[in-house]
Amino acid sequence: MTKFKNQAAKDKHYMLQAFRLAEKGRGRTRPNPMVGAILVKDDSIIGKGYHKKAGTNHAEIIALNEAGENAKGATLYVTLEPCCHQGATPPCVDKIIQAKPARVVIAMPDPNPKVGGRGIRLLREAGIQVEVGLLENKARFQNEIFLKYVTTNIPFVILTIALTMDGKIATKTGDSKWVSGPESRQRVHQIRNQVDATCVGIGTIIRDDSRLTTRLIDKHGRDPLRVVIDSLLKVPIKANIFIQKSNASNIIVTTKNAFFKRMHEIEKTGSRVLEVNSHERNKVDLKDMIKELGKMGITSIMIEGGAEIAASAIKEDIVDKVIFFISPKIIGGKTAPCPIGGEGIAKMSDAIKLKHIKTKNYGEDIMIEGYIEKPPNCVYSPLGCGCGLDTVK
Repeated sequence: MTKFKNQAAKDKHYMLQAFRLAEKGRGRTRPNPMVGAILVKDDSIIGKGYHKKAGTNHAEIIALNEAGENAKGATLYVTLEPCCHQGATPPCVDKIIQAKPARVVIAMPDPNPKVGGRGIRLLREAGIQVEVGLLENKARFQNEIFLKYVTTNIPFVILTIALTMDGKIATKTGDSKWVSGPESRQRVHQIRNQVDATCVGIGTIIRDDSRLTTRLIDKHGRDPLRVVIDSLLKVPIKANIFIQKSNASNIIVTTKNAFFKRMHEIEKTGSRVLEVNSHERNKVDLKDMIKELGKMGITSIMIEGGAEIAASAIKEDIVDKVIFFISPKIIGGKTAPCPIGGEGIAKMSDAIKLKHIKTKNYGEDIMIEGYIEKPPNCVYSPLGCGCGLDTVK
């Protein structure tokens, strides 16, 4: 039995355990959030669970089933407001009320319009003590993908780039294997395993013949959907993405100016051709692209493309998070490509700002992760969502 200084310390201890449980579902719960739940009675855990996959029992139900009748009078710690609507599974709130815990501690309200505080109200109306907001910031970061998608129907977009200390992504001849070390590359594969889709430009496919599969050391990874931006459908039919063995499919994003005959050739491979709006010089409209991908149920995308794709993604304001892997190498050369292309900005005051910076070492490389600064009232911003749900206490 663990001893605690006070109730606040106890609550934090068990909520952190619930977060660790929730993390086990990362990349597998789409379109649902990651959720962890812990049931505690007399300073002992009597039930615990996490949401493993959409259509299966939610975390709270698993914890309650494990506790059985012993759940009466216990405290339930859950990382997100319990659902109160009928989906693929029955409402969790009903089961919680039937179990009669004395107290429910919730990290954050659920911004899903189908829930939005109603689960909290139903619990309170049933006479259960409910507390909301413990480690809420942590909850927002953990479910950043879900928060954006459920409130906007637009995927959460991560931009990853590997570069040298002098800011190059390849040599003057275009050689880029390998800028980063094996540990950084393994981390990228871990992210692939967690997102719904990975996205590159046609230049990356032609130059590197990328497979865009997940290759983890333990070989238990899942391949994400592969999205290739190809405004004129230049992708080779014999490219790896078409002929390799993979359970994931391909989406080739193009414009109305693409060759109609090529569209049919690509579709014969089992891939989908997605036509979206275009900008000047026949460039794919990336905002229109992610909107269409969102309609297909894609909740998260990692962009791994080159300098021009990165520049366009940032310019069109579709990027939420940036991850740079900086390798202790120096390439030099005026013509060696930099990570962000495009025209660039004229004034330093106009530079894109990042918030909530995190750094970590991967082998000899340094990872720098940050979020593109969003308006303060952004509904899915990890901190301070501005959606009004933080008033539910």
